[in-house]
Amino acid sequence: MPRAALYCRTSKTGQHIDVQLGQLRQVASQRGWEVVGEFVDDEVSSRRARRPEFDRLLVAAHGGGADLVAAVALDRFARSTRELLELGDRLQRWGVDMVSLREQIDTSSAVGRLVFTVLSALAQFERELLRERTLLGVEAARGRGKVLGRPRAHIDADEALELRERGVPWPAVARRLGVSISTAKRGIRRRRAERKGVKNVGGRDATKPSIDDVTEGS
Repeated sequence: MPRAALYCRTSKTGQHIDVQLGQLRQVASQRGWEVVGEFVDDEVSSRRARRPEFDRLLVAAHGGGADLVAAVALDRFARSTRELLELGDRLQRWGVDMVSLREQIDTSSAVGRLVFTVLSALAQFERELLRERTLLGVEAARGRGKVLGRPRAHIDADEALELRERGVPWPAVARRLGVSISTAKRGIRRRRAERKGVKNVGGRDATKPSIDDVTEGS
């Protein structure tokens, strides 16, 4: 006799857990399941990170306390196809089947496993399409001359260098220019390199931090 853990969830006040439990209990009786637990998250949205009873259900399934988990619909288990498939994969590794009454899915059957395989393939196809579209969009933007990524902060490097030569501390320089300390240091390094007319100073990229920048605390 399969041991079944029943899961119910409502997200709004006024929705009745009793209706879901009644349907699940009826199916359990018809199919000869031994109900080993009823896990109920009442008025808990699937968008919330924490579903206490659902977490308890997973602990029971992982610990070998159930052969299958059942709900009235797949959206009681997960909020997205990806999350649902991840759950299905996890349960499969644990040797636990998933049953949904509305969609008539039962992964203990060949048809149920086929449905999950198809869902998984479609989800992977969707991810690949999204990735392909993103890459095409990036290439198109570059073709139009658009600079991607975070815009570089522009500072008055001459003013920054003058302030530092006067002994103004780094925090004060950064506040005066309206940038971070690291940005102020980078601007000064570039200006010094430009004045010397070289990119590399002492075999080092002049735009990279020097030991003086790291150890200079004031």
